[in-house]
Amino acid sequence: QVQLVESGGGWVQAGGSLRLSCAASGRTFGSVAVGWFRQAPGKEREFVAAISRTAARTAYADSVKGRFTSPRDNAKNTVDLQMNSLKSEDTAVYYCAATSRYWYRLSPEGLHNYDSYDYWGQGTQVTVSS
Repeated sequence: QVQLVESGGGWVQAGGSLRLSCAASGRTFGSVAVGWFRQAPGKEREFVAAISRTAARTAYADSVKGRFTSPRDNAKNTVDLQMNSLKSEDTAVYYCAATSRYWYRLSPEGLHNYDSYDYWGQGTQVTVSS
């Protein structure tokens, strides 16, 4: 079992930055890959980013490439989501998720599928005002 807790959400003006953090407890954190998803009102949950167990590999949705990064610190059991140049369309509830499945078996399409992830945080709201 892995317990995930997100923090760092809030309100920001367009063009600004926010940093989300996902703190994990339970199972050895280095044994899971972590993904970030978001869900806007009336829309389906969509993939944002993923990072492998050792942080050697990452994947990003086209909509956030070049603006978001996801650093990982296994010593601290945390994965962050650094969001820069935020746009109003980034407004959503953001979730971190974890999977024990191997990266090479998921990549690339499986990383984008929320069914690939076994553990989920409660979500944190990000609101970008234009």
